[in-house]
Amino acid sequence: MRLISIQRGTPRTDGREKTTDPMERRFTSAIWKAPLTGSVQLTAQGVVGDAVADRKHHGGADQALLAYAAAHYPRWRTEWGTDLVHGAFGENLTIDGADEDAVCLGDRWAIGQVELEVTAAREPCATLARRHRVPDLVKVVRGNGRGGWYLRVLREGTIEPAMGIELQARPYPEWTVRRALRVMVSGSAEERRALRACPAIGSRWRERLTRAAPD
Repeated sequence: MRLISIQRGTPRTDGREKTTDPMERRFTSAIWKAPLTGSVQLTAQGVVGDAVADRKHHGGADQALLAYAAAHYPRWRTEWGTDLVHGAFGENLTIDGADEDAVCLGDRWAIGQVELEVTAAREPCATLARRHRVPDLVKVVRGNGRGGWYLRVLREGTIEPAMGIELQARPYPEWTVRRALRVMVSGSAEERRALRACPAIGSRWRERLTRAAPD
């Protein structure tokens, strides 16, 4: 695996007031990410200088970083007939050699001296749809599984584009990111309890799974 690019962003407001089109309504988000060059500092909260507008659903130690497969971009460009740059899906890290079928919850990565752990699949939300003005994008991403995944920072440090990524451990190979997203969205109570038992998952997912499939 290789780190292709690193992105960060700050909240901005987009859309128009007094419109009935949900894709055009004003909203504030930090989903717009710009690429960085040179060394970038990572802390337990993610990329230094990156911001989160909706702290109820995003950010925090268990979702410090959003990663996305570089291989998805050519597919989106073909399907949409438009150019897309890395960071267009709100990710901090664009990764070559990994996708939702190849990455598992609990995977531990080393990028130089930095250590990361996969905590959850990224669930697409309306913000992503509004960012791209594609009304059915949430449904599309749930169907094709190209949502990305979240990581927590186990060891802080600096990274930069083009660095290699080493898989150090895979304790839960049964929980690919794709499978975890399917179970979270439409799994049975038994499947959700099994997912909840995975020690690597983040606190938001654990709370939701507890509500959805109590013991």
